[in-house]
Amino acid sequence: MEPLVFFAVLAAALLHAVWNALVKGGKDKRLNMAGVVIGHLPIAVPMLAFVPAPDPAAYPYLIAGMALHFGYQWFLLGSYKIGDLTQVYPIARGVAPLLVAAVSVLGLGVDLSGMEILAVVTIAAGILSISLVRGADGLRNGKATVMALTTGCFIASYSLVDGMGARVAGTALGYYAWLGIANSLIFIVFMAATTPQVLRDLPTKGLKVFFVGGAASFIAYSLVMWAFTKSPIALVTALRETSIIFALLIGVLLMNERLSLGKVLSTMITLIGVILLRASRN
Repeated sequence: MEPLVFFAVLAAALLHAVWNALVKGGKDKRLNMAGVVIGHLPIAVPMLAFVPAPDPAAYPYLIAGMALHFGYQWFLLGSYKIGDLTQVYPIARGVAPLLVAAVSVLGLGVDLSGMEILAVVTIAAGILSISLVRGADGLRNGKATVMALTTGCFIASYSLVDGMGARVAGTALGYYAWLGIANSLIFIVFMAATTPQVLRDLPTKGLKVFFVGGAASFIAYSLVMWAFTKSPIALVTALRETSIIFALLIGVLLMNERLSLGKVLSTMITLIGVILLRASRN
């Protein structure tokens, strides 16, 4: 992985942790999730004037991506309603790189070196192990665990679909601008049908998450989409999930979640995986 791609994905990881913390930290999580998703529009719409439209061959990927992103957002929201950030986030994000790597190697014929596979597995192990060092209510919250695992499956699925779609589209930013707009509109319709009060509260109570969370989310995944066209999807996905380190720091420093020796050790394992990935060569 080239240095520019490597550090771009790390920046995306930080931004990803920021918007997840905004969703989890607010009282009205449905309002916060709506703010993040609909908050893509102020960037995505103007972007259409500056980026090429995706090749029509990418339309099936766009349609599939819309459905998968909506499923991810729905299950993530459900997970955050019943589980802590430091329980839900590690499970959801730790499962994804393992699934993406397995499908890439076994199903898509992607050639990863032994060092790269070891890096992906180490990163995933470090991320997942954070959820295993939960205290009193950690793994006893079985429903949150199941929701988080399902969320991880959606993450893996949309990562593969978007990665292939961006390559077929010939423009990562054009592809994601279209996807971001479509996803926002779908979420608006869904909120209008199920919780119209959320849309009424968004211009007042949800402005912070709309602008900050929406921008962080859109920029983060734009960087990831670009990286998908430069490096194997499995490696980009694994590195992106190091956002757990940033999420852990946010949870401890800003959300009063407890830090334990186990979480520190889990973070060190994740960092070792990052070092291995940075040291690997295609």
